[in-house]
Amino acid sequence: MSTATESTKTTDPYFQSLFADRIGGAGYGKGTEIYKFEKIKRAKRKALADYPDRKLLDFGIGENDAMADAKVREVMSAEVNKVENRGYADNGVIEYKEAAARFMDRHFGVKLDPATQINHCIGSKPAYAMLPACFINPGDVTMMTVPGYPVAGTHTRYYGGEVFKLPLLAENNFLPDLDAIPDDIYRRTKLMVLNYPNSPTGKTAPPEFFEKVVALAKEKEFVVVQDAAHIMLTFDGKPRSFLETPGAMDVGIEVHSMSKGYDMIGWRMGFVCGHERIVSAFADVKDNSDSGQFIATQKAAAAALDDDSIPEQIRAKYKRRMEKLVAVLKECGFQCEMPGGTYFLYTKAPTGTKGGETFAAAEDATRHLIENFGIVTVPWDDAGAFLRFSVTYVAETEAQEDELMQQTKQRLGDAGLVWA
Repeated sequence: MSTATESTKTTDPYFQSLFADRIGGAGYGKGTEIYKFEKIKRAKRKALADYPDRKLLDFGIGENDAMADAKVREVMSAEVNKVENRGYADNGVIEYKEAAARFMDRHFGVKLDPATQINHCIGSKPAYAMLPACFINPGDVTMMTVPGYPVAGTHTRYYGGEVFKLPLLAENNFLPDLDAIPDDIYRRTKLMVLNYPNSPTGKTAPPEFFEKVVALAKEKEFVVVQDAAHIMLTFDGKPRSFLETPGAMDVGIEVHSMSKGYDMIGWRMGFVCGHERIVSAFADVKDNSDSGQFIATQKAAAAALDDDSIPEQIRAKYKRRMEKLVAVLKECGFQCEMPGGTYFLYTKAPTGTKGGETFAAAEDATRHLIENFGIVTVPWDDAGAFLRFSVTYVAETEAQEDELMQQTKQRLGDAGLVWA
């Protein structure tokens, strides 16, 4: 019996050599590198084990803390019992597309044909997985901002393409330096993926930046994909769509999500909109990838899009929480300011403590804060050492928010953090 067990541990399955190179080939499953968020989970487990009576102050959660609005859930409850909603949705029902068109017109003055310029997606993540299939051949380039959401880049590599990283640096106001991109990269670029309001930096893009992107896309002949997942969580003015930019409809698309602005994280709903030929290509790939989101979900999401009070309330809540967090962190020595949007605060990581500890990277600071002070953040070391605080922590009342802020201030004060 023991011999068989040892054999199982040491012998690879017959299909080990069959894994595709894109996920590691014959070495798949044998790596020892630990994913960033798994490290955070391990540090949280250690903190809970070492200090079982100490509550974790979790600013690492990257998803809304509330359920979808009651009115949306009521629509879902009604639609789920209708026999006509039982079947495959394929590329979506017209009710959701029409609601998305009304939303784009009402908020941004962008007029779209719901039949040809909008298509639903099962959340925005699958859209970024599918869009490279529309354009990327071996050797082609996708330009992507870093830090950022990696899915489009992952699938670009799956198709034999390359990713060219556009670092978001504080000295450039967290906008990519488009003038620093080599001509050879522009020649091979098929896609430029942007994300504003930006996760995790919280930066919003001014109109002139989008205007420059449109001009470059036409000159260099690439397609723009703008990730608008946080668009309804804009704090520094009116939300701005990339498609508002003159000429933007000629060069790209925008991807919207029901998650951030509508508390519909687990519902998996979003839409792709913009140039009809690109939307059509996406629809063709999608038609070979899934059979559409549940029709009742689409109809409930349509009701959400038609109710502007929902994102207004969510925005107000996260703006209030963000203002409180910025004030507390500033008192504790962090160099930060109110972000332009998103529910993320991106701030320089401490380099050590007054007690003599030193942090070589943001990841080290994160682990120290979790294990020793029960404060959870997410580290980013892609373009400098930064910590990401999220205001999606669980607090049912403003009084609970204030209590959490007070605990945060006390613990960070005890931490004695320093910045070089």
